[in-house]
Amino acid sequence: MTNITTQPGPGPLTTQSSSRRSTKFWVGIVVLVGVVTGAAVSGLRLLTRSTVQAAMPTPPTVTVAQPLQRNLESRFHFLGQFSPVERVELRAQVGGTLTKIGFKDGDVVRKGDLLFEIDPTQYQIKLSEATAQLESAQARYDLATQELARAQILKQTEAGTAENVEQRAGEQRTAQAAINAAQALIRDAQFDLDHSRITAPFTGRIGNHLVSVGNLVSGSRAGAGLTTLLATLVSLNPIYLDFDMSESDYLAFERERKKHTGLLVNKIDASLSDEKEFSHQGTLNFIDNTLDRSSGTIHARATLQNTDLLLTPGVFARVRLPLSTATSVLLVSDAAVLPDQSDHIVLTVGPDDVVKPKPVQIGDLRGGLRVIRSGLGEHDRVIIGGIPAAAPGSKRTSSTPSVRMPKSCEMSL
Repeated sequence: MTNITTQPGPGPLTTQSSSRRSTKFWVGIVVLVGVVTGAAVSGLRLLTRSTVQAAMPTPPTVTVAQPLQRNLESRFHFLGQFSPVERVELRAQVGGTLTKIGFKDGDVVRKGDLLFEIDPTQYQIKLSEATAQLESAQARYDLATQELARAQILKQTEAGTAENVEQRAGEQRTAQAAINAAQALIRDAQFDLDHSRITAPFTGRIGNHLVSVGNLVSGSRAGAGLTTLLATLVSLNPIYLDFDMSESDYLAFERERKKHTGLLVNKIDASLSDEKEFSHQGTLNFIDNTLDRSSGTIHARATLQNTDLLLTPGVFARVRLPLSTATSVLLVSDAAVLPDQSDHIVLTVGPDDVVKPKPVQIGDLRGGLRVIRSGLGEHDRVIIGGIPAAAPGSKRTSSTPSVRMPKSCEMSL
């Protein structure tokens, strides 16, 4: 008996299941490709953005501060130089051999002290001759007087003539003229003898002697001829302090000066180069009548007492000329003030964060801060740090917070 096995063929249900699995597979492939493509595009955009941001330069950072506002009296500062009230060149008025020097170089000498002596022998001889001439003239005058008296007696007794009397009177007048001439010669000789001794005309410090003992010096009474310079002498107390004002400072000073009266307007303070304080006081006593056209300045001078003889002619000093009124002024760091040819500017940051230069008129230094007379507002933000990186017109995108000036800078205002 033959067994026949029959295998069933695929039915409709089996075919439908295979089709579904194939569809899901291809859909998954499409979704996966989309996700990978999107991730790649996003990553490329992020990479491009980071590269652009890294390529952009970082804006410079600057430090800004608002000016300090203080009520301060007006001051002007100048550079001055001391000069003597009296200065003399010691020259001989008579010639001869120098026989004596009566001082040490650099000494402080008193008025009337002997400084130089010229050999007086020739002038003593000249004085003796003039004295002898005077004695001779006096003798002739005495004789003429006696003869005139006898002639007058004889005329009264009619033993003499009027002509004789007139002749004797003329001889007497001639003898008197000879006496006057001899007296003049004596004064002349005495002048030469007196000026063979050169004394100090005032109290002061003398320089080094320019001629040594034994040298022949030339002299002239009127100074018209050749004379020998022996030394120089300068006074020390009081002493002058000379300085020059610019035209703008002079005008500002004069306007302020007219508002006030009293000695305070003419007071000045001075400080030497090695001093931090203005410890020397004086009085302004001279301002020139014209401006120097070549320099645009006007000369001024103050007088200071110099009892300790510390102040020396030729030494430079800082001059402070204070005025009496106190006005509201602005102060900024001195480093923030930049020179601009003949003017000065400060760099500020505006509301739009753009660097803007402002021309200002400056005053003196007060405790490391510079007085701003005009050109700046109290709410302006002044660049005090990072100035080299702050170009005018550039936009400041980042900055440290605005700060006030340090309290340590407010000293000595």
